[in-house]
Amino acid sequence: MSKDQDRMVYRNAKGDWVNKRNDAEHASSVHRIQAEAEAAARAMLSRQGGGELTLKGTDRLIRSKDTIAPGKDPTPPRDSEY
Repeated sequence: MSKDQDRMVYRNAKGDWVNKRNDAEHASSVHRIQAEAEAAARAMLSRQGGGELTLKGTDRLIRSKDTIAPGKDPTPPRDSEY
């Protein structure tokens, strides 16, 4: 279930990477490189008190999800992605 403070990183129509809070109309920040947008989203989430970060690839499909501390993941993944 998505919460308002959760964030998503995706590529917009202009080819830039967008860091956007799920409850916002406008992007929090726009970057030329996906890694920069991801780092900005992680920093903002940890300052907000944690939440879930969703990363989408160039095809706009979900590539990865991660819970940023101090948010609590009720069912943590068993893989070693993070």
